[in-house]
Amino acid sequence: MQRTSFEDMQCPIARSLERVGEWWSILILRDAFLGSTRFDQFQKNLGIAPNMLTRRLNGLVESGLMERRLYSERPPRSEYVLTERGRDFRPVLWALLAWGNKHFSPEGKSVVLVDAETGVEADPVIIDRISGRPVVPPDFTVVAGPAANENTKRRYAERGSEK
Repeated sequence: MQRTSFEDMQCPIARSLERVGEWWSILILRDAFLGSTRFDQFQKNLGIAPNMLTRRLNGLVESGLMERRLYSERPPRSEYVLTERGRDFRPVLWALLAWGNKHFSPEGKSVVLVDAETGVEADPVIIDRISGRPVVPPDFTVVAGPAANENTKRRYAERGSEK
């Protein structure tokens, strides 16, 4: 069965999912933030099949989230490091962590985000960089942007407000 591509959809969420929408990809990025760079580290930490790991790493490299760097010529061995685009994914992971702790941790929090200086647990929220206000409805909403095609403009004009 061929996977549907979101590459041509005029939606930043769909286009983002095209790059990281497969769960292994997000877990590989998580482990890269935790310091993993080598194939065997990712494989050991994730318990992922080598062929799947190869595909996911190649996809992350092709999408510009990771970069492959040769660290040994004999035998040829590469490490995988986050690019700026990949590092920009960190807040998304932290939001997933907070959401998962809130809704899917009946046994309690196994991983938490803390202030590096004080050790106090943090509660991440999305803040508007310009106003400094939390991005929550009804104060903020999503509308069609300046590059939107007619279909996107229509879809956003016809929808109700976000809840």
